[in-house]
Amino acid sequence: MGFPGTWMTESGSVVYRVVPKCACSTIGQIMYYSDHGRFYDGDIHDATTGLHKWAQEESQPAIAAAVRGRTAPAFTCVRNPYTRILSSFFDKICGIQRNGRRYRGNLVPLLVQKYGVEVGGEDGSEPFDQIRSFRRFLLFVRDTVRFRKPMEPDIHWSAMAGHISTFIVNGGRYDAIFFTEKFNAGMGRVLEMIETPVKVDLAAVPRFNESAGHGPERAHPVEAYFDDLSMHLMWEIYRKDFQLFRYDFDNPANKMPLGEVDLDEVHAKLGE
Repeated sequence: MGFPGTWMTESGSVVYRVVPKCACSTIGQIMYYSDHGRFYDGDIHDATTGLHKWAQEESQPAIAAAVRGRTAPAFTCVRNPYTRILSSFFDKICGIQRNGRRYRGNLVPLLVQKYGVEVGGEDGSEPFDQIRSFRRFLLFVRDTVRFRKPMEPDIHWSAMAGHISTFIVNGGRYDAIFFTEKFNAGMGRVLEMIETPVKVDLAAVPRFNESAGHGPERAHPVEAYFDDLSMHLMWEIYRKDFQLFRYDFDNPANKMPLGEVDLDEVHAKLGE
């Protein structure tokens, strides 16, 4: 199976396992800058040169050799499951994507028809009941994750533990897993581990939030979207994410982790 979702600098200085909706645009741009002294002009997910990506066949031997030979530190980044799923809803479901169309073509019409989700009309600009629609979307997410129906779970809302485990199961090992909510501290530690052709001034790096502006603004605090049933569904879908990455399941209003990630525990539990 190899290392899907894995990126590496062309200089081979560092390996990154992408987890969607966890600062991946900013991380990819930092990696690109650390080799080339400039940021990629556009969405880093569209870059086909300047960065090794497992999805590019010609990059696979270099990535596999680095990961299996442990010649470069490997890291990933995680995010509070409550804010991650809300971000997925507003960006991917309510928003118009950068190609000018809805995400995954028939996905939104299916959600409107089968789950009664509203998305703010044709262009996402009309008012709608965000809380009710999000809770219906969450039922759909549970159905995709638990029952693989009406489709396979999408990478933007499948559990972080699932993304992170493929790297371990196929022979990789993480040297760092840090939090989106403590980005500068975590990314700073990774940069201290590695030698890069170009020095990165983390304080001067802009945030590359490629999903910003795709969908309507969130109108309520995070906790307003999650009643008892929604929290039950979140535990059913993301139990491992809450437990392994130390996020506060009992209080959706607390986006901060309750402790540091135990790398040995992550490798033991996700390497099975």
